Amino acid sequence: MHHIAIIAGDYERSKKFYTEILGLHIIAEDYREERDSWKLDLALNGQYIIELFSFPGAPARPSRPEAIGLRHLAFSVTDLEQEVASLSSKGVSCEAIRTDPYTGKRFTFFSDPDGLPLELYEL
Repeated sequence: MHHIAIIAGDYERSKKFYTEILGLHIIAEDYREERDSWKLDLALNGQYIIELFSFPGAPARPSRPEAIGLRHLAFSVTDLEQEVASLSSKGVSCEAIRTDPYTGKRFTFFSDPDGLPLELYEL
């Protein structure tokens, strides 16, 4: 996979969430005047992973109940409780920690500022 593209409802709010809350690093940020759109390239652990866009007037996309299309993004972590506590200290609520019945691995879900489901999956 090369990258994941996300369209933000509020660019500055989402930029702050993905950089300050989740800790992704900015690779590049460009304003495209012809589209009145921002494009933010983000990396996790030095690997390019997310393009964050702004588009004026973009329609909301349903995510719950389950909708066709991208279901969620999952981030692997080594200490689930530590990551949940870190998110909580930054005002982000996580669902109860569950165990995947097929893998025996633990996980939880939380949402980005636009309600996009995000998962923490313990290695």
